[in-house]
Amino acid sequence: MNKLILFLIVTFTINTFSQQNTLKLSESDLKNFSIDELLSMKRISDPHISPNGKWVVYNMDSPDVLSNKKNKAIYATSIDGNETLKLTEGKSSDFSPRWSPDGKQIGFLSTSKGAPQIFVMDFPKGEPKMITALKEGCDNISWSPDGNLFSFTSEVKTQETIKDKYSNLKNANVLMYNKLMVRHWDHWIDDKRSHLFVIPSQGGKESDLMAGEDFDCPLQPMGGGNEIAWSPNSKEIAYTSRKVENEAFSTNSDIYVVTIENKNTINITKGMDGYDKEPSFSPDGKYIAFKSQERAALESDRIRLMTYNIETKMINEVSKNFDQWVGDFVWSKDSQKFYFAATFKGTEPLFEMNLDGTFKRLTEGMFDDASGIDISNDGKTLIFGRTSMTHPVDIYKMDISSYRIDQITNVNKDIMIKIRDIKVEEKWFTSPDGSKVQAWIAYPPKFDEKQKYPMITYCQGGPQSMISHYWSYRWNIYLMASQGYVVVAANRRGAPGFGQKWVDAISRDWGGGAMKDILAATDAMANEAYIDKNRIAAVGASAGGYATYWLAGNHQNRFSAFIAHCGVFNLESMAGATEEQFFNNNEFGGPYWEPKNKEIYDKNSPHNFVQNWNTPIMIVTGEKDFRVPYTQSLEAFTAAQNKGIPSKLLVFPEENHWVLNLQNAFIWHTEFFAWLDKYCKSKK
Repeated sequence: MNKLILFLIVTFTINTFSQQNTLKLSESDLKNFSIDELLSMKRISDPHISPNGKWVVYNMDSPDVLSNKKNKAIYATSIDGNETLKLTEGKSSDFSPRWSPDGKQIGFLSTSKGAPQIFVMDFPKGEPKMITALKEGCDNISWSPDGNLFSFTSEVKTQETIKDKYSNLKNANVLMYNKLMVRHWDHWIDDKRSHLFVIPSQGGKESDLMAGEDFDCPLQPMGGGNEIAWSPNSKEIAYTSRKVENEAFSTNSDIYVVTIENKNTINITKGMDGYDKEPSFSPDGKYIAFKSQERAALESDRIRLMTYNIETKMINEVSKNFDQWVGDFVWSKDSQKFYFAATFKGTEPLFEMNLDGTFKRLTEGMFDDASGIDISNDGKTLIFGRTSMTHPVDIYKMDISSYRIDQITNVNKDIMIKIRDIKVEEKWFTSPDGSKVQAWIAYPPKFDEKQKYPMITYCQGGPQSMISHYWSYRWNIYLMASQGYVVVAANRRGAPGFGQKWVDAISRDWGGGAMKDILAATDAMANEAYIDKNRIAAVGASAGGYATYWLAGNHQNRFSAFIAHCGVFNLESMAGATEEQFFNNNEFGGPYWEPKNKEIYDKNSPHNFVQNWNTPIMIVTGEKDFRVPYTQSLEAFTAAQNKGIPSKLLVFPEENHWVLNLQNAFIWHTEFFAWLDKYCKSKK
C-alpha cells in the first residue's frame, strides 16, 4: 500500500531519454502532455531476443479509448532497430511470444478461439497453428530447450463446490468456506487452482505436473512466467508454489523441481520460511538461482539473490553484501555471473554480480529504470525495457564488453515529438529526527521560478515501495507536472533503495517517521518563492491513500485539497476485511484485539483523527479491490460528509486496486485534475 528544512540539493535535468532518436518540433508547435496522449500511448512488454541475436520479439498494446479496447499484437524489431515487423494482427489478443530454440518459430498465446491457447507460427511469416484447446485456457508458456515441449499453466478443478454438493438446486448461488483466505486481490477463491503442465510442441496430450495438488503455480495474484524455468537438458522444470495450509498467514513459497518423465518432485528450499521464487537454471546446469526473502510472513524483507548447487544441494546467498532489492535477473552464458536490475536511491539501474558476490553498477545517471532483461545466446548482448518519469518503456540493448547502450524501439515517437519536456530534479531534505529524505521534484513545462505555482505532494503506496523513474498509466508524474503543478515525490521511510533499515522503519509506525518525512519535503518546497503555500494538495493510493487520510487529520492547514485512492482509513476494519493477513500482522504487531497491539492501531489509524478534518477531499475506490476493500473508502467518505466537508466519492464497480479500463481511466484522470484545479488553481 504506502511518502525541516532543505539541506542538500543534487540537481539534474531529465529530458525524454529517447530524444536522440526524436526530433522535437519548434516551441510554438509543442503542447503540454495530456490525458489523451497518456491513454493513447503504445505499451511494450515481454521482450525476448532471438537465438541468433538478430531480432527482438515483444508484445505491444495499442489502446483506443473510444472503443475501450487495447489491440494486443506481437511485433519483432531487428537488433539494430532499423526494421520492425508486425507478426500478428491482434484482432483478438496475441501475447507472450517465445522463440523456438532454433529460432525458426514463435510460440505465443492468443484469444482468437476464446480462452487463451498456445499457437505456433514460422518466423517471420507463417500461418499460426493451434496447439492447445483447453476450456480454461493457458498462460505462462515456455519452450523446452530441446524444442520438444511447451510448459504452461492452466486452471484445474481441485475442490468440491456448493453446486457439486447440492446438484439438484440448480439456481442456488452460494460460496462456502471453512478457512481463510476467501478472496484474493480481485476475485473470490473458487474450486480451481493454477497448475503447471507440459504438452508436445507439435500438439498432443497435455500432462499436469501438479496433479492432485490443491496449490497454485505461479504465485497468485501477481506471479508470472518468471516463476517457471526449464533445466538445460529439458528433463526438469523448477517452479514456484506456496504449498502451505493457510496462505492468508504465510509468505512461505518454495522452489520445487519436477522431473518431467515421472513427475517426481522435490522442494529445494525446504526450511526457508519467506518468499522463495523465480528460479533460473545456470546454462551449465550446475546451479539454480532464485530470489528469496529471509523473514517469514514479511513481504517487504530484502530480496536476495541465491544459488542452489544441484550436486551438493547447498544454498548460498550471492548478494549478501548488497543491501538492496534484487529485481529481474539473468545468468551470464558462462554461468559465472548475473546481470540484474535493483533498487538504488530512487532508481532501478542494471548491475553485474559475480558468484562470489562482487558487483558493479552498469548503468549510470539517476534517470531510468530497467526491467524485462534477456541475454543473447552468444552472451554478448543484453536487452531490457527502460523507462523514465518522462518516457514510457522502450527496448534497449547493451553491448556487454563495452557497456554501450543503444535504443532499439521508439514506439511513441509520434506522440512524444509534440510534447513539451519537463524538468525533474533530485533533492534531499532533512526530517525532524535528522534523517535525510530523497525526493523527486517535477516542474511544469516552461517553468519560470519568478512565477507562483500550485504544488502536489505525491504519497507513494506500498508502503514498502520506491518512487523510481517508472512510467505509470495511473499515477503519472509527468502528466501531473504538465497540468501546471510542481510535484514533490518523497521516498519516505519504507521505500526500498536506501537500505533495508530504511524499509523496516515504517512498520508499526505508519503515522510516525514516514509522515514526518513527507511533511519535511512538503514544508521545504512550500518555502520556495515559486510555490503558492495556499494551493498545495496531497494525493496517493493504497498506503499513499492512507497517508492522505492521515495527513487530512494532522496537516495543520498545510493542504488545500486531498485525493485518496483505495486508501486505508480504519486499521481495525481493514485488518478484518483484507485477504493477506500476514501483512497486517507484521505491520501492526498482530490482531487488533490483542492488548499489546492496541496502541499501535490507535496511534496509526487515520479514522482516529477525523475530528481534525477540515479540507476538501475526493475519495476513489474499486468494488473488486479486496486488498483494501472499498468499505474503507465508504467509511472515509461517510466521515467527510458527516462533518460537512466538501467531498466527492468515485466508485468503479468493475475495477480492483487499480483502474485499468481505458474509459474508466479517462474519467479517473479527468475527475482527478478537475478536483485539484478547483481547490488549487481557482482564485480564493
